[in-house]
Amino acid sequence: MSTSRNTDEIKTRLNLETSRIGWHELQTYYARGQVVRVGKNLDLLEVASELTADNRTRFEHWLETGDVGEVSPDLARAWYDRNAELWAVVIAPWVLVQDRSDAAVH
Repeated sequence: MSTSRNTDEIKTRLNLETSRIGWHELQTYYARGQVVRVGKNLDLLEVASELTADNRTRFEHWLETGDVGEVSPDLARAWYDRNAELWAVVIAPWVLVQDRSDAAVH
């Protein structure tokens, strides 16, 4: 029960630290390789809380399925061209980002 409560507390804290940010503002972090893309089918806060908890097994599964990963150069260019507004949360040194612009489309 305390684990569930801790997870809920972590998610509550992360929710307060999550905000929308333009891709242009993330260029420095992208250049350093610190931006992590979170797929639209995942909950950004869930991924952030699992990273915070160092749940390596779950995170590696997401990496293997492509649900979480690096931002490809093509995607970075597309986001740059439209200065995409992304949801972001920092789990130092990483910045997790998720494009929810057309979230209704999977």
